[in-house]
Amino acid sequence: MTDTHATPIKRPATAADYVNLMKPRIMMLVVFTAVAGLAAASGMTGVTMHPAMAAIAVLAVALGSGAAGAINMWYDADIDAVMSRTSTRPIPSGAVPKEEALAMGLIMSGVSVMLMWLASNWLAAGLLAFSIFYYGVIYTMWLKRATPQNIVIGGGAGAFPPVIGWAAVTGNTPLDAWILFAIIFFWTPPHFWALSLLAHKEYAKVSVPMLPVTHGAKATRLQILIYTLVLIPVSLSPLATGLGGWIYGVTAGVGGLVFLVCALAILRSKAGDEGAPGADMKLARNTFLFSILYLFALFGAVLVEHAAGLHFPVIGG
Repeated sequence: MTDTHATPIKRPATAADYVNLMKPRIMMLVVFTAVAGLAAASGMTGVTMHPAMAAIAVLAVALGSGAAGAINMWYDADIDAVMSRTSTRPIPSGAVPKEEALAMGLIMSGVSVMLMWLASNWLAAGLLAFSIFYYGVIYTMWLKRATPQNIVIGGGAGAFPPVIGWAAVTGNTPLDAWILFAIIFFWTPPHFWALSLLAHKEYAKVSVPMLPVTHGAKATRLQILIYTLVLIPVSLSPLATGLGGWIYGVTAGVGGLVFLVCALAILRSKAGDEGAPGADMKLARNTFLFSILYLFALFGAVLVEHAAGLHFPVIGG
C-alpha cells in the first residue's frame, strides 16, 4: 500500500473545517429520513411529540450523525491523505489534529444520546447510540478494510434514522419502522457501488476492498442491478401495510422504474473498466446522483403524506 504516514502541512482551522468533519451532506440525509420516520409514526399512530421535544430529538440525530462522521474521519485519516478525492478533508489537509477530531466525535456522541434520552425515551437513545457505534466502529474500523461486503453490512448504520425517529415518538419500533430501515439498507449498495465504479482506483491505492477492486467492474455492475431489483419491491412494501399512500406509490413506482433503467444501462456499459468510454463513466455518476434524489423523493413522499394530511392508503383506503 502507498505510504500514508506523510505529515500534512498545518494550516489554520476554520469553522467550515469542523462542519466538514461531521460530513454535512450525509447528515442532511440522516436528518431528513429521521424526520420522515417521526412524521410517519405520528401519522400512523396518532401519537405526537411536543414540538420542542421533537426539535431536540432531531438535533440529537444530527449531532449523532456528525459524531459518527468525525470518528470516521479520525480513523480513516491515513487513507484519506492518499486518495485525491479525500485529501483536502480537515485532518489530512492539516487543519484539524486527529486527537481533536476524535475528542469532538466522542463528546458529540455522548451529548446526542443524552439529548435524545431527555427529549424522548431510552429506546430512541439506545438506537441512536448503537447507530453511532455501528458506523464508527463496526463499519469504519472493521468492515471497510476487511471485506468487499463492507457497504452491504455497513449500510445498516445509515438505515437507523427513520427507526430512531419512530421510536422517539412512540417508544417502540413496529414493522413499518423497519420497512423504512429496509428501504435505506437495500438502497445503499447500488448507490455506493455506482460511486465506487468511479473511484475504484482510489480504493485500490489504499487497499480498501471495495467490490470493484476485489471482484472487478463487471461483477459490480451486475450487483447494482441485483440490489436494484430487490430494492424496488421493498420500496413498494409500504403500500401493503398502509404506511404509504397514493403519493408515495406514484413516487416509488416512477422512481423505481427510472432506477431500474439506470441499473440496466450500467450493466450493459463498461463503467469502471480500464479505458471505459466517458459516456459510460458519466452514466455511473448520473446513477449515483439519481439514487440520492430517489431516496429523498421516497422519504419526502412519506413526510408530505403524514405531515400534511395527504395520506390516502392504496390498500384499505
